[in-house]
Amino acid sequence: MPLILGTNSIKDTGYDVANSLRFNSGSSDYLNKTFGTPTNEYKWTFSTWVKRSNLGAGQIFVPRTDGNNTGVIGFNSSNALDIYDYRNAYNMRYITNRLFRDVSAWYHIVVSSDSTLSTPLTNIYINGVQETSFSTSNAFTQNQANTFNRASVPHYVGQAGNGSQHFNGYMAETVFIDGQALDQTSFGEFDSDSPTIWKPKDVSGLTFGNNGFYLDFENSGALGADVSGNSNNFTVNNLTAVDQSLDTCTNNNAVGNNLIPSPATYSNGNLTVTNSGSWGTGGSTIAVTQGKWYAEMKVDSIAYVSFGVEDMDLVNVWSVSFIGASVNGRGYYNDGTSYNNLSASSFGSSYGAGDIIGIYLDMDNKFVYFSKNGVMQNSGDPSSGSSGTGGLSLAGTTYCFAYSVYSSTVSLNFGSPPFAITSGNADANGYGNFEYAVSSGYYSLNSKNLAEFG
Repeated sequence: MPLILGTNSIKDTGYDVANSLRFNSGSSDYLNKTFGTPTNEYKWTFSTWVKRSNLGAGQIFVPRTDGNNTGVIGFNSSNALDIYDYRNAYNMRYITNRLFRDVSAWYHIVVSSDSTLSTPLTNIYINGVQETSFSTSNAFTQNQANTFNRASVPHYVGQAGNGSQHFNGYMAETVFIDGQALDQTSFGEFDSDSPTIWKPKDVSGLTFGNNGFYLDFENSGALGADVSGNSNNFTVNNLTAVDQSLDTCTNNNAVGNNLIPSPATYSNGNLTVTNSGSWGTGGSTIAVTQGKWYAEMKVDSIAYVSFGVEDMDLVNVWSVSFIGASVNGRGYYNDGTSYNNLSASSFGSSYGAGDIIGIYLDMDNKFVYFSKNGVMQNSGDPSSGSSGTGGLSLAGTTYCFAYSVYSSTVSLNFGSPPFAITSGNADANGYGNFEYAVSSGYYSLNSKNLAEFG
């Protein structure tokens, strides 16, 4: 299963992306705009960063008037990237052999098309590298009219244009260029210190053309605002301020890992977990071996819930019924007990719907501490170091935050919450958005903090 460790990150990116937009199919989230007269309908470039949540078909950018006049940039049911222009027949289509099944990572996708050439080109770049391996590879004919960038055609971000195949996940730095077929270097670059890491760069100086737009998702009150200077603003459908996320392509946040075998279902960018009639157990996409880390988990509805940490080095770790059932796992159960290796001990207050449990993971001293609505449980002191005052000791070497739900729903906050925060607290590096103050020395679980402390 995908898992991020501390070595997979860089602290300084040079150019920082502040926000992404979290799309959820369950609430039918999408943006739309009908295009005007293009600068050049035969030349265009689309660029975006995406972090997937659920696998299967999900569309990123779609022009559509009806089923016989549509285009697609998105993922098909096999998780390949499927790009086509269809006007009563396929004018252009490319399907990658590569499959995109990582729910822990950001992908940069650039599609650049020019059908004015004697040999028309539609180039596809993934994370800075041109894609060359396709199961289907059919190009436009010269000067063939596109559905993309066509006047009076509605264009959709996040669904197929007919109310189906909604995208589940995060998008950032979403750009359309009208009148130019640009390559990937207009939107990103390889890091000079980590040359295999592709990162975004400032696109505000590009020439966007008549229909061009730049969606940076930084205005929570106008999530479809175009900041290119064109004012090609998109209509926002079912997205609210809470869907503006701090999880970005320059600071990748942990989320719940829905590739862990479990009956639980995930939504809201893999930050809301629901299960009925049995235990559904999972953990964060980022695990750590050192440093001090903080997360909050909110109970939305409850029958039985356990929050805590799990040892990723254990064989068949996710076969446990609930967190704390394994030999090295530690769980704080909703009746107030703690669990380790199926052994229950009195620990703290019981908790229920609406309560927020804070988890302090100290991997330097091998303890985990818990709070309920900001109040430390078991007289815990996360700053106590090697004495571990009020904490639960850890015997493993690689831990992730973990959760178990039985006929319950919980929401996970590793720094970018799927629910409204009434207070707003960041860690000492200024990262994260938590309901309660973060104890000194503890940090939200993201790639920049990992580069420094992980």
